[in-house]
Amino acid sequence: MRILVVEDQVKMANFLKKGLNEVGYAVDIAESGGAAESYMAQGDYDLVILDVMLPDQSGIDTARHIRSDGYEGPIMMLTALSTTKDKVNGLDAGADDYLTKPYSFDELHARVRALLRRKSPVSGIGNNLLKYAELELDLIHRKARRLGQEITLTTKEFALLEYFMRNPERPLGRVSIAEHVWDINFDSESNVIDVYINLLRKKIDAPFSKRLIHTVVGTGYVLRENL
Repeated sequence: MRILVVEDQVKMANFLKKGLNEVGYAVDIAESGGAAESYMAQGDYDLVILDVMLPDQSGIDTARHIRSDGYEGPIMMLTALSTTKDKVNGLDAGADDYLTKPYSFDELHARVRALLRRKSPVSGIGNNLLKYAELELDLIHRKARRLGQEITLTTKEFALLEYFMRNPERPLGRVSIAEHVWDINFDSESNVIDVYINLLRKKIDAPFSKRLIHTVVGTGYVLRENL
């Protein structure tokens, strides 16, 4: 899943990017409200983490702008301003959650999971467990299982499988996969997506009798019990 972090403090932005990368998210950083709006116009983001205090305009204005431009995904606002009025202003501008500084990364990550869970229309999603057919993905412990057998995945393999499981039976093109699993620096000319698909197939399909990841000729790939 791909997240845009809007934060002008370099140290904080790098902290968030590093932490979110380590738990499997693709992350882009915007250092101003205007930069955030440019990123939003170019990319498809699953979540925006937005600081209120930005150098060119407030995060509240930025949230209002990206909502008016059509973004329907979740927005989490970060701020040192903790009064009820501040929170109301942020929520009224289009934010879905409001986290007051200082905060722990564990709390931020839990809120990210909750917002993405709320966003997803897929049935069969428990509190922190994605299920499709005989496949399960534990979002808290970062583990996959098929028919009760635990499958060890790398961080990127886990992120790729999570994207498939949030979009079961929907053909996913390479551009869509790149946008949601890799960051803005991804080289669209490389074959890295196909390489990771093959690695994932060896782990979740090869040891079992039924394939779940199928190639859709001319489109990309799909997670489906029967093609």
